[in-house]
Amino acid sequence: MNPQSARVDRADPLPSAPSAEILDLAARLQAGERRALARAVTLVESTRADHRRAARALLTLIAPRTGGALRLGLTGVPGVGKSTFIESLGGFLTGRGHKVAVLTVDPSSSRSGGSILGDKTRMERLSRDPQAFIRPSPSSGELGGVGRRSREAILLCEAAGHDVVIVETVGVGQSETMVADMTDVFLLLLAPAGGDELQGVKRGIMELADLVAVNKADGDLKAAAQRTRADYAGALRLMRRQRDDAPGFPKALALSALEEQGVAELWAAVAELDGWRREHGHRDQRRGRQGLVWMRDEIRRGLMAGFSADPERRTRLARLEAEVASGRLTPDVAAEEALEGLFS
Repeated sequence: MNPQSARVDRADPLPSAPSAEILDLAARLQAGERRALARAVTLVESTRADHRRAARALLTLIAPRTGGALRLGLTGVPGVGKSTFIESLGGFLTGRGHKVAVLTVDPSSSRSGGSILGDKTRMERLSRDPQAFIRPSPSSGELGGVGRRSREAILLCEAAGHDVVIVETVGVGQSETMVADMTDVFLLLLAPAGGDELQGVKRGIMELADLVAVNKADGDLKAAAQRTRADYAGALRLMRRQRDDAPGFPKALALSALEEQGVAELWAAVAELDGWRREHGHRDQRRGRQGLVWMRDEIRRGLMAGFSADPERRTRLARLEAEVASGRLTPDVAAEEALEGLFS
């Protein structure tokens, strides 16, 4: 079974046996039915208690079919051309027999909770490709640039037969790095001559990035893109190489998603790095570490859910929060009091 098998929060007990509806959904999902995949993602994103129980049952059923895809994480500042790049790369891959899933995370509407940008409308050509599946999901206020249930959505896409899963973050910044904890290769997309506005964020993300791609290397920006690529290549050489980096990685490339130039070279680099990591056992180790991060995230969420579910603890937590906000109590003391007796 895949190291990131479907272990999720245990606020509610697992059902003793999957319902006939979930068994049918799992069968249709594993047969590659797009509508079943869309419905399954909606199910795992739901916060309703009965839906969470059903989602856990579904994830347990499909777990043996997960883990086979190359998981590519993508981040970049707004306006860098992430959607154009994904459409170009997705079309390149489906044209070569791959089945591609794209999980995009959009900012959430504070009123409805739904996605604002609607990436599916910005990838019109790829959305019509029968070998591609695009799912925009709201970030729902989650830090890390990804949706809370993006990990589960990856597993569902893999079970449906997608051998490449692309996860696009909502933006880029110091907190927008959680995607690196759920993917095999992490790509940072940049614009030519980004300038000083990136100085505050690029170091932390570049330390995580396996590949840096400078987009818009066309027209009047082509020369600037090549200079930017060279600058980042030099910066990457100065950074400490991670033990699971293949020789020559991390690396910087230039491409034009609009003209579909350099996309094949980028994919060759992604495949080369992933292949090297698989051959040397680093991908399994990486996914094992990611599974631990996932588990700890769910434990933290489960603890907070436990406070919300228990009226007495909810009242105590509200009192402690008020005392911290007013300065009468320090956060560490309040946290210790909140957790007191929780495990007795």
